[in-house]
Amino acid sequence: MHLYNAWLPPPVAEESKREKLAFARIVQSVKESYNPDDPESVYATLKWVSVLDLFIKAKSELSVEDVSAIVEIGMKLFQISENKLHAQVRWGSFLVRLLNKYRKKLSLKVQWRPLYEVLVHTHFTRNTGPEGWRLRQRHFETVTSLVRSCRRFFPTGSALEIWSEFRSLMENPWHNASFEGAGFFRLFLPTNFENQDFFQREWVGICIDHWASVPNCQFWNSQWASVTSRVIKCYRFINWEDFTPVLFNIYLNMFEVPVANGSGSCPFSVDAPRNTRFLFANRTGTPSKAVAKSIVYLLKPGGLAQKHLDNLVNLLEQYYHPSNGGRWTYSLERFLFHLVNLFQKRLHQEQLRKDAGEQSELFITQVDKVSFVNAMLKLIDRGQYSKNEQLSETVSAATSILSYIEPSLVLPFLVSRFHMALETMTATHQLKSAVTSIAFAGRALFLNSLSPLDVNSTSVSGPDLYADLLMVALSNTLLGMDANDPPKTLATMQLIGSLFSSMSTLEDNMNGASPIPSIRFSEWLDEFLCRLFSLLQHLEPSGVLNEGIYSPASSGTFLVEDGPYYFCMLEIMLGRLSDSLYKQALKKIAKFVATNILPGAIAEVGLLCCACVHANPQEAVVQLIKPILESVMSSLKATPATGFGSGTTSTALPSSKVKGTLSPALETAIVYQLKVLSVAICYGGPALLHYGEQFKEVIVSAFDSTSWKVNGAGDHVLRSLLGSLVHYYPMDQYKCVSSCSFATSLEEWIDTKDFSLDKPLKSPKWHVPTEEEIQFANELLKMHFENAMDDLLTICQSKIHSDAGEEKDHLKVTLLRVDSSLQGVLSCLPDFTPSYRNGMGNDAGSVHFLIAGATGSCIGSSELRQKAADVIHKTCEYLLKEKSDDSILLLLVIRIIDTLGNYGSGEYEEWSNHKQTWKLESTAIVEPPINFIVSSHSKGKRRPRWALTDKAYMHNTWRSSQSSYHLYRTSGNIFPSDHLTLLMGDLLKLALHNYETVRGMATKCVLKMMKRWPSTISNCVLTLSENLKNPSSPENAVLGSCAILSSQTVLKRLTDIKALSSFLRGILFSSHHESLKAQKAITELFVKYNIYFPGVSRSNSRATGGHADGTDFTDLITEIGSMSFESSNLHWRYNLMANRVLLLLAMGSRNDPNSSIEVLSEIAGHFLKNLKSHLPQTRILAISALNTLLKESPYKLPELEQNLNGTDELQRDVKSSLEGALTDIFQEEGFFIETLNSLSHVHIFTDADGASSRGNYGNTSLQSFADKSITRFYFDFSAAWPRTPSWISLFGSDTFYSSFARIFKRLIQECGIPVLLALKSSLVDFADAKERSKQCVAAEAFAGVLHADVSGISEAWDSWMEVKLQNIIHAPSVESIPEWAASIRYAVTGKGKSGTRVPHLRHRVIGCLMKPLPQTVATSVVSKRFAFLSAAFIEVSPPRMPELEVQMHYELVNELLSNMSHSSAQVRESVGVTLAILCSNLRLHATFGNDHLHNVGATCADIGVAESWDQFLVKHASELVASIQNLNALETLVIPTKKISENGILDDHSKDDIKWMETLFHFMISSLKSGRSSVLLDVIVQLLFPVVSLQETSNKDLSTLAKAAFELLKWRVFGEPHLSKVVPIILSLARDPNWRTRSATLTFLRSFMYRHNFVLSNTDKQQIWQTIEKLLTDNQVEVREHAAAVLAGLMKGGDEYLVDDFRRRAYRQANLLLDKRKQRSKVSAVPIASIHGSILALAACVLSVPYDMPSWLPDHVTLLAHFVSEPSPLKSTVTKAIAEFRRTHADTWNIQKDSFTEEQLEVLADTSSSSSYFA
Repeated sequence: MHLYNAWLPPPVAEESKREKLAFARIVQSVKESYNPDDPESVYATLKWVSVLDLFIKAKSELSVEDVSAIVEIGMKLFQISENKLHAQVRWGSFLVRLLNKYRKKLSLKVQWRPLYEVLVHTHFTRNTGPEGWRLRQRHFETVTSLVRSCRRFFPTGSALEIWSEFRSLMENPWHNASFEGAGFFRLFLPTNFENQDFFQREWVGICIDHWASVPNCQFWNSQWASVTSRVIKCYRFINWEDFTPVLFNIYLNMFEVPVANGSGSCPFSVDAPRNTRFLFANRTGTPSKAVAKSIVYLLKPGGLAQKHLDNLVNLLEQYYHPSNGGRWTYSLERFLFHLVNLFQKRLHQEQLRKDAGEQSELFITQVDKVSFVNAMLKLIDRGQYSKNEQLSETVSAATSILSYIEPSLVLPFLVSRFHMALETMTATHQLKSAVTSIAFAGRALFLNSLSPLDVNSTSVSGPDLYADLLMVALSNTLLGMDANDPPKTLATMQLIGSLFSSMSTLEDNMNGASPIPSIRFSEWLDEFLCRLFSLLQHLEPSGVLNEGIYSPASSGTFLVEDGPYYFCMLEIMLGRLSDSLYKQALKKIAKFVATNILPGAIAEVGLLCCACVHANPQEAVVQLIKPILESVMSSLKATPATGFGSGTTSTALPSSKVKGTLSPALETAIVYQLKVLSVAICYGGPALLHYGEQFKEVIVSAFDSTSWKVNGAGDHVLRSLLGSLVHYYPMDQYKCVSSCSFATSLEEWIDTKDFSLDKPLKSPKWHVPTEEEIQFANELLKMHFENAMDDLLTICQSKIHSDAGEEKDHLKVTLLRVDSSLQGVLSCLPDFTPSYRNGMGNDAGSVHFLIAGATGSCIGSSELRQKAADVIHKTCEYLLKEKSDDSILLLLVIRIIDTLGNYGSGEYEEWSNHKQTWKLESTAIVEPPINFIVSSHSKGKRRPRWALTDKAYMHNTWRSSQSSYHLYRTSGNIFPSDHLTLLMGDLLKLALHNYETVRGMATKCVLKMMKRWPSTISNCVLTLSENLKNPSSPENAVLGSCAILSSQTVLKRLTDIKALSSFLRGILFSSHHESLKAQKAITELFVKYNIYFPGVSRSNSRATGGHADGTDFTDLITEIGSMSFESSNLHWRYNLMANRVLLLLAMGSRNDPNSSIEVLSEIAGHFLKNLKSHLPQTRILAISALNTLLKESPYKLPELEQNLNGTDELQRDVKSSLEGALTDIFQEEGFFIETLNSLSHVHIFTDADGASSRGNYGNTSLQSFADKSITRFYFDFSAAWPRTPSWISLFGSDTFYSSFARIFKRLIQECGIPVLLALKSSLVDFADAKERSKQCVAAEAFAGVLHADVSGISEAWDSWMEVKLQNIIHAPSVESIPEWAASIRYAVTGKGKSGTRVPHLRHRVIGCLMKPLPQTVATSVVSKRFAFLSAAFIEVSPPRMPELEVQMHYELVNELLSNMSHSSAQVRESVGVTLAILCSNLRLHATFGNDHLHNVGATCADIGVAESWDQFLVKHASELVASIQNLNALETLVIPTKKISENGILDDHSKDDIKWMETLFHFMISSLKSGRSSVLLDVIVQLLFPVVSLQETSNKDLSTLAKAAFELLKWRVFGEPHLSKVVPIILSLARDPNWRTRSATLTFLRSFMYRHNFVLSNTDKQQIWQTIEKLLTDNQVEVREHAAAVLAGLMKGGDEYLVDDFRRRAYRQANLLLDKRKQRSKVSAVPIASIHGSILALAACVLSVPYDMPSWLPDHVTLLAHFVSEPSPLKSTVTKAIAEFRRTHADTWNIQKDSFTEEQLEVLADTSSSSSYFA
């Protein structure tokens, strides 16, 4: 049994034992309501889902047999509900919860393929149903969660099947299918015991290769990181050591941080398509959790992982520092959190296995633990004072967890940091973080100071040190309670609450067993209360006090609003005080409350009193409550009374015209005291009975008062009093019950997982009402509920008041009394009994128990509630007739109806708003399951008893709100009580009221009722739809109706055909409402209907089939169809809505076998006509519609390989059901001219057309949000075009809408060649048009035609299309190139999921593009042709290229290589881009074992250079670099003019060389940007030399391109075998004679070393270090300084051995130099570069530790300072370095200066005038 259920109030706990049987009974009902042969019966089972869910949320004890039975039924139901998304979402999400909870107890086998088919069928095929996108999105989320929950149940062999299924999708990494494949693979791959044979070393290698195939793609990284992390965790038998360096290198590069002044984000990240990102959501940029998981589970004794982790931490720690925040902070913060959390989890699992007697050499040892904690402390140290609140909170939480794992390291660190924060009190955020850290680690400090096992403490004073720290923390933080500094005040309160939660009692003389011996609690308590009172006196209320009956008990300040710390702290502190100290505190508090009136702190003072009463009701009631009661009583006696509150009013009321008023001061005082009283008595219970009479008197007097504020305060008192008498609540919640075994002064915390009834824990003491309390509560009800009812009837029926104002006041007070009585007892007053359709139903008794739950003891009776309902109904009628403009009265009535009708909703709201518990996960009150301080480990987290009691209390509140909520919903025979129906009618009237507040509140209440009684929805919809249709409805009726109809409660249940048609007619026939508000509300309602529409339930449309109104559905379609024609003079928005509804209904009926084909074809024809509509939105909707409706493709040719003639005959007699209707339409005269013309208007061109708007229908400027939601399917078919990443900038931004092209394609596939014949002339005209918008449409139509693959298309190509395409290529116009390039790209796009099937015309289109151009054409045409070719070849699928395509590649490569020195820059760019595409295609093709060179060579002798294009490029480039550099050198010399004419020829040559080089750089930039570089790395490596060496040339264009390539190369990670080739190239560049090249090499090296930190070999690292060191003495000063900066950076995360060695040598050399300086004789012999080098080496050492003070640093800094008198540039190096040292160490200088000796400080002071700064 769960602890929360065992700890329920005794009467409820007893009841809850019946839940097991109730669950079994419901499982049986589900079985009965479902018939395996009828898929529609799944709808009958849905009503049970929320009932079954109750038992899981209630944590009931269920039998495993019942659970596995319901899981089996659920899985069956899920699988047969194809196309029933709503049913799948409901059952799916329930199964997820069930499987997650019982995963370890169930033994079942689940097949993966059915789940995959559900996903693909619903979200990855052209199967857009009518469901709204919200439902489709939830469906996707549900199915993916279900897959994740079922993975552990996949049978043996699944992993292999899943790998082979998705691996084929990932063959071509430059196609979107590979992203989908990776997403599916990550989702489905099981890592359970059954599939462990699949995971071998070789497979891991293949995975890492796959991972590397798409560089710099966040989506791709997160998929593979997730897969590898799960495999690393589950399969420790694989030897991971060989993969560790590669993995760590990948992880390092996944954190996008700025390296060496670079940018923090990759300049060429590859983006997965929007849909794939949306579906396989990866929320953060960097998958920090997966990385952390891999690292934690790679750790093993003696393994490499720990060393690599230290290195990773060294590299990343600087980005945790407050001054280095940025976009990366979030992912780094998550990384730290997951590292610590997962490490703790791993230790816990291993501990449990050790306890079970298991041994393993993979378990973490003490040494590993220490190393890991040390690494984490580095990050914690940096991030502790971060300005990012989330990071500083995570750091505190991490410190807390680690302090239980390795206290001897963490706690001393914590102590020193806290003292440092106290010393620098000025930085308040530091103090807040430090206080939070102590609060979170408070228990660890206590355990350490009292633990008997503290042998390992470093010094004798270990335990005392911690106790002292706690003393300092408790006393010093009192200063932190400051009304002007909320964060610090709350942190202080959290600290006090946290520390006292661990202590068993607070008293002065604890005989030496006190956890904090040095503190006297009586003195501390006095000081604390003093501070607290001062704080309360200075509080400012946060908002303006909003008066009125529905204002809360008070409007709290930050103490109440910003978290539960204040109240918790008081509760814990007062609960733990010893008797004497409690009395001392109570005395002071009573005095404070009696002498102060603080209207600005009502809630705060109230909670203070409440905590006193809760801790000891008997004492507190006498000392605190009694004086307040007496004071209020005496004040009220002196005020005028109305007599309304006593319930004794009769018709003979004295007509007191002169109404006495209260003075404002007195009123404020009375209200203050009453409200404080109301909060204070919440937990008073039986102790309040002694003052029963006084309470009655006070309440009556308050209601009698002439002040409305006093009436309201009286209402609060009555409510609280009733609640504290009849409700269940825990009594001694904060008293300590059991102490720790080794220290009685500490409370033992409890672990819920370890709870069982055999080892009973003492359950909390509950307040269960006594007879006297119930009797007193009944008296109060009689006075203020029953009598008030009689008063109401009297007022409404006998009109006893002649004065309207007086009548209003009397009504107000009387309604207020009724309201507060109901709010006080809540669900203790029994609910209405429901009515039964067929007399008293037989099943009445059988269903009447689901789960146990009660707010308190039963009081009053069901009849009392029914009587109240009747009276309130009459009152409501009277008010609407007589006082319909009085909002206060109406709002009161609505509140009363809400409490009467929505039984249990008060408790539900209290449960959901419960802020007075600490967030249960607050680290301050959680002790992790592993505790190495006292070596006691548990199954789960441990928490203080009070927090768990609080949870049990809230659990009971939730149970009481749910116990009867579902009781009657599931039976078709039971209906809401007649009283409820009356109240609901009243609410519906109020929901249409002309006051907005009244409407809003009534709508909320009526929706709650509908949700509980869905049977009432249908009638409401009929009534409300009439309001929309009715021309005479006022605006408020329309607004009110829309508010109810647009709620999810109604929209999700619009499945009844009668309600649905009434709803739709209501909306579509509402255009006569003229007000803007009404129109806006109707549009919003329609948009919401689109978003939430759950689909037309087929069972409903079938159910009405036999009746007279069976034609309703077809009638509806015809009626709406007639509306949506343009002739009907409707407003365009209504026309649009009608069209949209038509489409939804068509899609809904499409899956129904009974729906008539005529209707569908009529609708399709209707939308085809709409293409030429004059209304832009209607056209766009028509496009959506046709793309969905045209599904059959009878004319489509089969795949290319089959015999064409044979299939032609087969297909002749098959016709599409829509063909007839469509053919008639498009063969009308001029149909296509009009259509193309109207579609061309959608293309809008602006000058600032930046981003490509491809795929979005219509431009944003055309549509508002509402129209967009109507026209767009949010969940568009996910195979959105283009199917390959778009990265080519050549094309410019196009406005090519693939959806338009798709329509023409589908139309031709549906109706065959006649479409083409009809379209031909208009297409030709538009393609030749001058306007760009017409050309766009022509490009779309042409693309659709070329891609259609229908029989007869080849002939059409030969007869006219080829010529047309050639004309387009040769046309001189430039602006429409982007659209035509996109058109060609569309035409050659591969078919099938991974784009491997070749479209029929692809080779002819490419062939046509390959034909050489005439010599005379303009360069723009040449570049256009290459752009078209690159667009075509980017769509080719390299792994499966046919022979012909390979040959085309080689031919084109040849042509490109001969055009590399083309005179036009534009052409050169397109040549470079096209070359990158072709070469990468050929390379990828070859990796699949298709090395065609051998067999192509025979057939095609003219391949020439193309065969060895890579060698050609590299060789030619290296030759040209030298000549270009020489040319540069020549140009820098001044050459006489004669020479130039002589060298004219050379000049031309050199120009050609430069052009060739530019093209080569374009090639490099394209291959890096496109993500295709992974297959071209060997070439890129060898082209590194030209890129670095041509950074600075006299030719600006060439240098700009070289710099662009250089920037991209800095981000590229090279794997083996390429890495070993890169290093020698870099080293040779560092020795280049040109100093600019040497400097550029240094820039590159810094990024290069960072990116390859884990994979570079030691020899390579050494060579690079030596090279940089040499550059310190370079003869160019810029290079020297640059080298020093690079070395400073490298020392941060470099190889320790290299770093230490360099530092020692630098110090030694500088020292020698200083000695020589002193002997002036040898000075002149040393060159200045070498002296400068030594100083720079020293400066690099100093700057490599910007924030720390390692032991060697003072000597180094001082030595550096000695060189300050050197001449420039040496002097400036020294002063800059020392200034930087000062800046970075300024924060902690007070402490760090102790590391220096006096002499050293003097030397430092001499280097700068601002010596005072350091003094």
